[in-house]
Amino acid sequence: NSLEKRIAVRPAHIERLNILKNEGRLILAGPHPAIDNNEPGEAGFTGSLVVAEFDSLVDAQAWADADPYLASGAYESVVVKPFKKVLP
Repeated sequence: NSLEKRIAVRPAHIERLNILKNEGRLILAGPHPAIDNNEPGEAGFTGSLVVAEFDSLVDAQAWADADPYLASGAYESVVVKPFKKVLP
């Protein structure tokens, strides 16, 4: 039930991702549809995944904590974990 909140701050959310992309630090990003469909309609999304390069886990957490989706209440929480790219 966060669609309105997400829509309101989506431009700011995307802008932050584009900054990472332009800096060459964004590996991938995208939402998790609530159902097996790229356009889930009213089912919506259950969150999203961002894989990006940061100098430390602390820096990654600080970046995630400043996300407009979290600040607006569209997300209740954000989990930051280390990631080791193996392939390709």
